[in-house]
Amino acid sequence: MAGKAMYMILGYLSGSVLFAQVFSKVFHKEGMIENSRDQNPGTANAFMQGGFWCGLLTLAGDLLKGFVPVFLFMHDGAPEETHALLSGLVIAAPVIGHGFPLFYGFRGGKGIAVTFGCLLGLLPMWQPVAALAAFFLFFSVVLRITPHYHRTLAAYLCALVCVLCIQGGAYISAGFMIITLTVCTKLFSSRETKEKMGVGLLWMH
Repeated sequence: MAGKAMYMILGYLSGSVLFAQVFSKVFHKEGMIENSRDQNPGTANAFMQGGFWCGLLTLAGDLLKGFVPVFLFMHDGAPEETHALLSGLVIAAPVIGHGFPLFYGFRGGKGIAVTFGCLLGLLPMWQPVAALAAFFLFFSVVLRITPHYHRTLAAYLCALVCVLCIQGGAYISAGFMIITLTVCTKLFSSRETKEKMGVGLLWMH
């Protein structure tokens, strides 16, 4: 129990480091998040507002801050199914930290890149990260959902259904459910304009 609490705190504090804000200062792009359309301190705005290297380093930081705590937890003894919710909170902690960061007044980002980092930390359990990536790709290049806000919701909700059907352990289902709830909460509370959803086949546009 104490070990789970330690990894939960580690994951939350790791997630609370907003690398978009860190690298905006490194590359002298102060205000890039505040001046963006949705004011989201994440990878997309780091690329669009800060440039290639700012975006790339932010992406690497966001992936690693999800991957490292979860990977260490998964390889420090097998999670117990009897404490599935606690283990799920450990898996989701970096995303919660990114969405509600201690170091930035609990005003953070959506946590998409961090989610992929957390799911990569579950390796060799590859199905959850593959499911989320597959649905993002499907809703981007096959059945195209626009804008990105609705595409993200659809990808997470469909991936959640897949993860719940995978016999990977109740703690993984709990973790991804908490992640999905956190990301959806951030999407619903985002300052971006909620445009009407569009659905169509990419090659018909």
